[in-house]
Amino acid sequence: MEILVCIKQVPGTALVEVDERTGVLKRDGVEAKLNPYDLFALELGLRLAQETDGHVTVITMGPSQARAVLEEAVCIGADRGFLISDRQFAGADVCATSYTLYQGIERSGDYDLILCGKQTTDGDTAQVGPEVAEFMGIPHSANILGVRDMDRDFVTVEINMEQYILVQKIALPCLLTVDKDINTPRLPSYKRKKAMDPFCITSFTMEDFADRDKAHYGLKGSPTQVERIFPPEKISHKVIWEGGTEELAAKAAKLLRSKKFVQG
Repeated sequence: MEILVCIKQVPGTALVEVDERTGVLKRDGVEAKLNPYDLFALELGLRLAQETDGHVTVITMGPSQARAVLEEAVCIGADRGFLISDRQFAGADVCATSYTLYQGIERSGDYDLILCGKQTTDGDTAQVGPEVAEFMGIPHSANILGVRDMDRDFVTVEINMEQYILVQKIALPCLLTVDKDINTPRLPSYKRKKAMDPFCITSFTMEDFADRDKAHYGLKGSPTQVERIFPPEKISHKVIWEGGTEELAAKAAKLLRSKKFVQG
């Protein structure tokens, strides 16, 4: 069983500046980490590979420093990694990112199962995984809470539908996006780090893809553009009231009326 896990390097802090012209995050000099949701997807991939005597490959799109999360994934248990990196990919929206990943996956090999984290902590769209599957023309399902069974042709999964759990049998190859708390991710292995083959990670640029049309990547290939993006305003001042229940209720009602939140 050949399993691919899509991972991403995200900012390790919420204090990230935004380029007001392009609407993208300024990542230079910002501490980075492996997207937390991707850890659950990687752990699931490793467990399924162990059960099926398979292999786990990881792939990411990003600048050269994103190689670090691939190396971390190999230390955790992945067999090899692919870095998709090119200046032409900068500023991509969800659609262009998904298409770039699709091209990279097609270039890297054939897979029975593709796993993604439910979403990333920097974008939170939860759209990249399903869009990659659509470009690839394979079935997909999101919000996976567990895998009940898997054989050469099908995988049976549990899906979080908020009000109930849906059990679905999906034909392989397919793509699944994994919800949090599906498992407990393992830690990186120091022994694997010391034994890591430096050639286990391969880099791709646009020149390695079947489609080399610059209009399909980065800002040029993004059908959506950010009009304006800004950090939410932080209100630090506060007022503390003390008193009995009736007194506090009266004060609260008076304040709400003065702000015109309520009438009467």
